[in-house]
Amino acid sequence: MIELKSVSKTFEDNEVLKNISTSFLPGQTNLVIGQSGSGKTVLMKCIIGLMTPEKGEINYDGRNLLTMNRQETKMLRREIGMLFQNSALFDSLTVLENVMFPLNMFSNMRYKEREERAISCLERVNLHDIGHLSPAEISGGMKKRVAIARAITLKPKYLFCDEPNSGLDPKTSIVIDQLIKEITREYNITTIINTHDMNSVMENGDNIVFIHEGILEWNGSKDEIITSSNKKLNDFIFASDLFKKVKDVEIGLMEDEG
Repeated sequence: MIELKSVSKTFEDNEVLKNISTSFLPGQTNLVIGQSGSGKTVLMKCIIGLMTPEKGEINYDGRNLLTMNRQETKMLRREIGMLFQNSALFDSLTVLENVMFPLNMFSNMRYKEREERAISCLERVNLHDIGHLSPAEISGGMKKRVAIARAITLKPKYLFCDEPNSGLDPKTSIVIDQLIKEITREYNITTIINTHDMNSVMENGDNIVFIHEGILEWNGSKDEIITSSNKKLNDFIFASDLFKKVKDVEIGLMEDEG
């Protein structure tokens, strides 16, 4: 579990995060949403240690990131997997070498063991016999799956995903969403996803944190979001006619059941 307690971050005179307190549980897909400039990206960077808040606590299973020494921080990073927006694969390495990269950096495994682990991770994301190819030879969706395989090689306790569906077509996005959800539950990972994709929110939002102008405006599940009375959340979520229609249908069904 990752728990935030009164996390605040300021740039000069601009308070970007204002006393954020929430929890992200293992085995769930935890989504952070909000419009551009809301503070959600800064929040993610604070949680993973790329930025330091002026006050508050960021606890990884009771261990406060903000009070860790260098060795403790290094050990924590071995427990973290990252899925970057653009996949961030190394063009100079093969697919297999890309997946092996964290093992080469952080494990004491023999080469054959590292290779076998990387192959098993590729197989877990339904990629077979492509280890010899370069990233330039595979599709965007396959690159995302390779990046997921790389993110889980060290068997992380925590997984961070930055806009995992960016640049993907709707069908491929569903595949990536489902894969992240399956892996999160299978390995009981604390997964935090920063996303603009409202289809992902409605499909995978076990726990949703909505940030508005640096404030945690709403926190709930995909089932609760449809019937929320929070105006700022509704303005963000139901900006399109599609989601307005979804909400109207849900409310109508609830009235019929009542």
